[in-house]
Amino acid sequence: MQWQKLLNNQRLGLRTQNTPLSYRSAFQQDFDRLVFSAAFRRLQDKTQVFPLAQSDYVRTRLTHSLEVSSVARSLGTMIGEYLVKQHDLPNITPQDVGSIIAASALAHDIGNPPFGHAGEEAISRFFKQSEIGKAAIADCPLEQKADFLNFEGNAQGFRLLTKLQNSDNNGGLQLTLPTIGGLVKYPRPSLCFPNNQKNKDAHIDTHIALKKFNYFQAEKSLFIEFAENSGLKRFDGINDAWHRHPLAFLLEAADDICYRLIDCEDAYRLGILKAEDVIGYFSQIIESTHILPEKIKRLSREKDKIEYLRAFSIGVLIDQVIKCFIQHEKAILRGECHQELLALIPAVKFLDEIKAIAASKIYNSAPVLEVGIAGFEVLNKLLEAFVGALSDEALGKSHTKSQMIMNLLPDQFLGEGRKPDEDPYIRNLKITDFLSGMTDTYAVRVFQNMSGRFLKG
Repeated sequence: MQWQKLLNNQRLGLRTQNTPLSYRSAFQQDFDRLVFSAAFRRLQDKTQVFPLAQSDYVRTRLTHSLEVSSVARSLGTMIGEYLVKQHDLPNITPQDVGSIIAASALAHDIGNPPFGHAGEEAISRFFKQSEIGKAAIADCPLEQKADFLNFEGNAQGFRLLTKLQNSDNNGGLQLTLPTIGGLVKYPRPSLCFPNNQKNKDAHIDTHIALKKFNYFQAEKSLFIEFAENSGLKRFDGINDAWHRHPLAFLLEAADDICYRLIDCEDAYRLGILKAEDVIGYFSQIIESTHILPEKIKRLSREKDKIEYLRAFSIGVLIDQVIKCFIQHEKAILRGECHQELLALIPAVKFLDEIKAIAASKIYNSAPVLEVGIAGFEVLNKLLEAFVGALSDEALGKSHTKSQMIMNLLPDQFLGEGRKPDEDPYIRNLKITDFLSGMTDTYAVRVFQNMSGRFLKG
């Protein structure tokens, strides 16, 4: 892969390169388009880890995305300084690279359904186990079924940005190719090993870019356009799969840095982790390559110590990631780097310890489990209602309840003349569009209203 092509400012859906404004680069325009998008605003009412109503302090998907964007901008700008010195990139500045990854970071969770990863699993489980769900996709080809059976927020994010937002445009928001490249961590479809499970498992074990998938069959042509015009390298012997855009490694690092450290900080605020433990975790990260700052001794309040050490730890990790990226740049460009960057830095041992603590104490805490359980309950009932109603209508089994449920759907989630789409793949994809776009609060409200919970006696 070549940086000149990887960093070109062509927009998806447009045949010519973008002509930037004198005061705002194409990549800054991407950032602004995302900030002002409805999908980005909805992140303010989507769970990051902890229940939204439990504390005003706790991060939402929106604040998490802003924090990741801040870290990503720092990583990108400093890597940009290196790239501009080492490569022939006359039209790129270090700030451009920072702007690209900052924009990518804003959108990295934009396709997540309500209730986070529990929401993804609830959708997958519905189509795998529910009789209504299984029947709804029974006539779909295998590659289309896989989009539902392994529902993926990353693929929904690509669909949202490239088709659903500004849907009259070819390419949706028409973001630049590098911005899309930064947020595509898993450049493959849901089913790219249809006849060889052993081969699939072997590849996933050794290639981080194949762990999940980043596009549905409905967006296959758009994804191919993005990948080919970006100069991504295809995986040998794997259908419609590519190696990552190099900037995706940096976004992944920014995301992991934020959630591993900040989940600990939030857990302390909620009384799940002890202050001395969190201080110890952050201190170990710093001491992996730096001396613990003297200022920590002058801070009397535990909260202040944790906030200071968290900020200092992020700076240390940014420095380690930059050195790691530069060290592995050639392998990344050849498509030969198959691990996340955080697995290759000096602090990896301590980050893994934090990850293990988070799995045992944070993600298995009662408040987090309750959110997950609620997600399964709410989304399963909504899927039963909407998928069932549209299936009945499409199959000529219309009844009063199915008509009432269908009338709740906005026009964009139905076919022409407000009829269900004849194609079961498109019909059900529009339902997952509808549900994925819901905030946590709205999903609960619709669930309660349809269940009769708010009816007055």
